[in-house]
Amino acid sequence: MKRIIIALMGFIVMTMMTSCKENKVAATEVLQEEAKVYDPAKMLVRLSVIEVYPEYLEEYLQAAATVGGESVKKEPGVICIYPSHLKSDSCQIRILEIYRDQEAYQGHIASEHFQTYKQGTLHMVKSLELLDMEPLDPAAMPYIFKK
Repeated sequence: MKRIIIALMGFIVMTMMTSCKENKVAATEVLQEEAKVYDPAKMLVRLSVIEVYPEYLEEYLQAAATVGGESVKKEPGVICIYPSHLKSDSCQIRILEIYRDQEAYQGHIASEHFQTYKQGTLHMVKSLELLDMEPLDPAAMPYIFKK
């Protein structure tokens, strides 16, 4: 009985190791395939620099978190929308935005959830600056954020 249990455990371990190796190979193939989806030369990377009036801070933070989450979930070309604020001044908001291409960005700003956010927060924003960024390593961009 003891030999059967040991043999069975050995079989299970071998099966798991083989399965893990196959999964690793499959995952590598998926990563390689996903990397082909995004052309780094077409990707749009933007940093939104926003200052919010203190009296609207909590309301604005909720709206920004909501639109960011909805955009990434609903829009295939939205790779990342990451809102955050400075630790030293929570009214200073920074949103890292990464889009597959200009078309994805245009679709994003035309979306209902973005328009709701934009129109609903206009009175909360003291200043807004949109900084288009140039990646230092464009070839790495497709690997940084994957859907």
